[in-house]
Amino acid sequence: MLKKIDRYIIKKYLVTFFFMLGVIMILSVVFDLSERLSEFISNKAPISEILFDYYLNFVLHYGNLFSPLIIFLSVIWFTARMAQDSEIIPIINSGRPFRRLLRPYMISATVLMIISLLLNHLVLPIANEKRLAFEEGYYRNARYVSDYHAQFPGNKIVYFKSYYGEQNSANGFTLEQRDEKNEVVAILRAKKATNADTSNLWVFRDYFIRKVGYPNDYIEEGAKLDTVLPFYLSEMAQRESVVMTMGFHEIKEFIQSEKDKGSPNIAAYEIDFYQRTSLPFATYVLTLLGLAVSTEKKRGGIGVSIAIGLGLTFVYIFCMQITTVAAVNVGFPTLLAVWTPNILFTFIGLYMYQKAPK
Repeated sequence: MLKKIDRYIIKKYLVTFFFMLGVIMILSVVFDLSERLSEFISNKAPISEILFDYYLNFVLHYGNLFSPLIIFLSVIWFTARMAQDSEIIPIINSGRPFRRLLRPYMISATVLMIISLLLNHLVLPIANEKRLAFEEGYYRNARYVSDYHAQFPGNKIVYFKSYYGEQNSANGFTLEQRDEKNEVVAILRAKKATNADTSNLWVFRDYFIRKVGYPNDYIEEGAKLDTVLPFYLSEMAQRESVVMTMGFHEIKEFIQSEKDKGSPNIAAYEIDFYQRTSLPFATYVLTLLGLAVSTEKKRGGIGVSIAIGLGLTFVYIFCMQITTVAAVNVGFPTLLAVWTPNILFTFIGLYMYQKAPK
């Protein structure tokens, strides 16, 4: 049964959060529109698509992405105001344990956590697909990829320097055929390779072929070569952000497929996948930390609590960057990299909660 004080704090929590979220998203849309407006006009983007395909999904994506940190600042803001107005003191002096004050905060955090989980796993894959399609259609080079390499079934290794979606072609293309001993038996190089979507037909320009192995070793060169390969250029030429458009099962299958190919972007894909769950659960961690920081009435007023909160926010973001960079570049386990900031700040939050005035 929710008490009057529970309803009071829950209302303050949620109203403050959605107000701050709305203000930040309005500012984000204004700044983005000022940067993209000339491209929208030059590319004749329809107003309906700008509003509903791009900015509606823009707000869903970035609002959900930044919601844990907005939650943290919201908790500090309204709790510090309550402390400055001497509303916390009678709650603490009422005879109830201090942890009773935590109850409405965690109820509110649970509501926002569930909303974020649903968005991450059900809504945002569809929303991001529309948003990215709009970007590629009106102001971003579609599916630009550079320095791609992967291994395909049949001991085929593919590499190309760059791919441009508008031309549907790859530059600096190399295909190696290896045997069971992993030795090269054939190699094909071309300055330019073209492959139509959903077609196995490839066209190579300025190509070079060498087959290795005595007595059949030979070299062939030419201006154009038409051939058939058992894979598509479109399945290789995908931006890293393509995982943002995939649901739970689809992204798991995609990651496994990329592992089989030996893709270098596995860590980035796994980080995106794991953050869909870790970021919503950060709501609990940052709520606890925000409460611990702001329950004391400080001489400097609300500004002191906000300053402490901003400092901890920067530390949290820095910790996230360190662990994700370590996962991508050093081979640090991605699951641990994603959850380390939450684990670390849980201990910090519990320590500060124990030290908070009671």
